[in-house]
Amino acid sequence: MIKELFNKQRPLMVTGFGFIVLFVALMIISLFDSMEITGVNRWIKPMKFASSIAIYLLTLVIYLYFISGRERVKNIIGWGAIAMLVGEIILIIMQAARGTTSHFNVQTGAFNSIVFAAMGWLILVNTILIVYLLILYFRARVDLPQAIVWGMRYGIILFLLASVEGGLMSAMLRHSVGVADGGAGLPFVNWSTEGGDLRVAHFIGMHAFQAIPFFAYTMEKYNVKSATIWTTVFAALYFVFFTFLFVQAMFGKPLFAGF
Repeated sequence: MIKELFNKQRPLMVTGFGFIVLFVALMIISLFDSMEITGVNRWIKPMKFASSIAIYLLTLVIYLYFISGRERVKNIIGWGAIAMLVGEIILIIMQAARGTTSHFNVQTGAFNSIVFAAMGWLILVNTILIVYLLILYFRARVDLPQAIVWGMRYGIILFLLASVEGGLMSAMLRHSVGVADGGAGLPFVNWSTEGGDLRVAHFIGMHAFQAIPFFAYTMEKYNVKSATIWTTVFAALYFVFFTFLFVQAMFGKPLFAGF
């Protein structure tokens, strides 16, 4: 299967695995560089984005692979995602190397403001590409069982809702509610343990892209009756959980207090 994916979606596969290599490289660098930004090692944020982008691109490979035909459009989505996210990680690593924040950094000079604005445009274009992917999953022929097709549709919809929440964070110029960004947080992800943190719901919503289709695949693999209905129920519960985490953060409540 992996060989087939390389044959059909080589640019995305190579780039996805490239981000895994980048994650490992950044992890090694972090062991020899103790400089901190907002209280954490400056290479943690690029590591998080490298790992997240790797998972996203390798998942996108599967979404595109099962669409029958539409090769031109699939190439646009694939190459567009590569261009946007490579640009995003370059800016994030650059700002980390400069010893400053990449997101919400609009008060420390014009250059940093331009970088943050550029990141916003890159993510906006990628989001538009995913909107078109959703359209394809409703209009094109997808060579998968119905339950999995619906799981992928639901996954894209939740991903887009999480993208909207990401836009809210950008508009607020912060991800924390009730406390300042950069306080005490959970290991690696750094989600606040003192106040609300919108990144929690954002993370859960974005990874609906993988979680809901995987649930649907499991239903089909074990020949569960009414797999499509169970997938819809799971997607609804997932949405409720995503919404709960968002509301919890907006009320200034941490996911785990005093961790």
